[in-house]
Amino acid sequence: MKKLSMPAKIYLIIVFVILYAPIFYLIYYSFNSGGSMHDFESFTLEHYRAVFEDSRLLVILINTVIIALLSGLISTIIGTLGAIGIFSIKRRNIRNILLSLNNILIVSPDVVIGASFLILFTMIGVKLGFASVLISHIAFSIPIVVLMVLPKLLEMNPNLIDAAQDLGATRRDVLYRVIIPYIKPGIFAGFFMALTYSLDDFAVTFFVTGNGFSTLSVEIYSIARFGISLTINALSGIIFVVTVLIVIGYYFVTRRTKFANGGIGRL
Repeated sequence: MKKLSMPAKIYLIIVFVILYAPIFYLIYYSFNSGGSMHDFESFTLEHYRAVFEDSRLLVILINTVIIALLSGLISTIIGTLGAIGIFSIKRRNIRNILLSLNNILIVSPDVVIGASFLILFTMIGVKLGFASVLISHIAFSIPIVVLMVLPKLLEMNPNLIDAAQDLGATRRDVLYRVIIPYIKPGIFAGFFMALTYSLDDFAVTFFVTGNGFSTLSVEIYSIARFGISLTINALSGIIFVVTVLIVIGYYFVTRRTKFANGGIGRL
């Protein structure tokens, strides 16, 4: 690959500064012993201590993580099967129609999706709370998983499936021993993307949460309406660190998978 030119390097630096400067500014003042984000008085961990001493906030944090993990897992399973189903369709026009319907859900405004789910849950009598939030997060995560998995399926050589069937493999064997091992990087990518989207979502969650149940994004918005609190800074800093760790974990998982696939190819 060609080395980046100096203007390209400067452009990338400017982009990363614009993206990350507000985050590091927020984290910097989370260690401020003062009560504002203007004058840094002295270093303290009291705001982080306040986060872990707030039992209600911890319950909301646990709810958010559980919702993210469950929605990520379920949407990954459904999205992977959906991508395989779309890939198995031979007629190109039907496949394109299904992909267009899938993409519409991704580009649709979150406000529209959230309002639609609110109307739906109200009509069928689903109580707003854990179940409504989980169903909503699964629904908007499935199209993301499909887009992560489908390219890996399209990269796969169809002769692999034909060879497995010629050797006597059943459809179940082809699925579990050929297709899924090959598309594993896409499955992991879809899971981590669904997990991240669930953790970050606010608009859809805001519509479908009920009394007695909340997620971090909605809770942070509610707290911020009453003024700036450095506890929010501390909480946001923790979320940022956890997100970075998830990204690093995803990098090592995909790297190990690629290395394993490369080793199998060389054998």
